Amino acid sequence: MIDTSLHQSEPVMLPGRPWGRTVRSIAGYALLTALMIRSELTVFIPATVIHSAIRNGRRSTWIMLALATLLGFALFAINPATELQMMQRFSYLAVTVLAIALPSMIALPMIERGETFGRVLMIMLLGSAAGLGVVELGARAAASFSPYAMFVADAKVTTAVYAKAYAASGMPAAAVTLMERWNAYYTSVLLPGALLVMNAVSFVLSLMMIGRLRSWFEFAAKRKLTAPGVYLFRNFALPEWALFAFILGGVAPLLKGTLQAVSANMLMVAVFLFLLQGFALLRFLLASAGVGFIGALFAFGFTFITGVGPMLLGVAGLFDPFFDFRHYKKRKDDSHEGHSD
Repeated sequence: MIDTSLHQSEPVMLPGRPWGRTVRSIAGYALLTALMIRSELTVFIPATVIHSAIRNGRRSTWIMLALATLLGFALFAINPATELQMMQRFSYLAVTVLAIALPSMIALPMIERGETFGRVLMIMLLGSAAGLGVVELGARAAASFSPYAMFVADAKVTTAVYAKAYAASGMPAAAVTLMERWNAYYTSVLLPGALLVMNAVSFVLSLMMIGRLRSWFEFAAKRKLTAPGVYLFRNFALPEWALFAFILGGVAPLLKGTLQAVSANMLMVAVFLFLLQGFALLRFLLASAGVGFIGALFAFGFTFITGVGPMLLGVAGLFDPFFDFRHYKKRKDDSHEGHSD
């Protein structure tokens, strides 16, 4: 039976908390979020949104986000710029709000229930993809401007700089040509997936940050959540249906045109997510062996240096839904099969 009371669906403010203190908290979160938007330091905006909801409730956080959006708009507007630059700034603001902050708000009920790390991340990513689409369609309809074209132009400039640097460093001409072809494919096809990967990094880091704060454990205790450590990186596990993204992405070479582009981007995001799950498995094993945070960083660094390490971890992450490596030993020990002899 599902409990639909306010206690389960909407966090309330702490008893006896002064109204003025709550207002100051909302204003502080709004100002911090607006400054992060203005400085393009958006990686921890989801953490700000989630922490605001834990402290002040969802309704207050909606107010905070609205104030932050207005403040961000004002901070962009007060600096003189050309019409094109203003369109770029406001497009960036729209992407930040609709593809980063709003998906965090959508996932709040799941976070409050302590749902699994991977499930929350996937909902955030789906919301982020929808937000990017809304910004693109809205900008084209309202101002005949394409934020996606802006991102493509920026990516082409960046990749051209890297290509020149590699050529100047003495790399073989064939290698430079291959890199230029890859950059062209990246900017023309894979950029949407790259944007989602960057947003995924923001969501993961923010959830990890929230999962280690004292306020989260106090919130979890108040809600009587059975797994307050659910947002530790070692517990990151994708839902089983995420495998379909990898399967659908794998047919990209067989498709053409728009379908191929969509499938290729889906594969790119899926590969990143399963690689992330592989590193979560490694962190789980290290934590089980008593290795601390610093030791885990050295282990992650060594894995990257080997080159083949990330590939192996990606494969482990891909097969984790089938074998459940984190509980493999427990399942093996708990088996009670009889013997015929």
